[in-house]
Amino acid sequence: QVQLVESGGGLVQPGGSLRLSCAASINIFEFNDMGWYRQAPGKERELVATINVGGKTNYADSVKGRFTISRNGGKKTVYLQMNSRKPEYTAVYYCNARILSRITWGQGTQVTVSS
Repeated sequence: QVQLVESGGGLVQPGGSLRLSCAASINIFEFNDMGWYRQAPGKERELVATINVGGKTNYADSVKGRFTISRNGGKKTVYLQMNSRKPEYTAVYYCNARILSRITWGQGTQVTVSS
């Protein structure tokens, strides 16, 4: 079965960068696309960013220029980097991958940005 495991979250202070990782159990280029989603307290889960097999990226308007989605040369990991940590980024961040109509979700990693 396909598995996704997120890591890199935690309790952090505002400012500075933060990078989340999504480790896949298979070659990520076997996915049609992958994405990061987040769910803030009291809100619905929302799309943050996606990257397809060709490397094309898309971002939610709220994070354009602030977050970066990328993949490593080892073909096993997708990243989400926050350029400058802000309290409003606090949420559970989930990794998502698709092969045709089959969707796989990671367990999520909690990001809390607070003083």
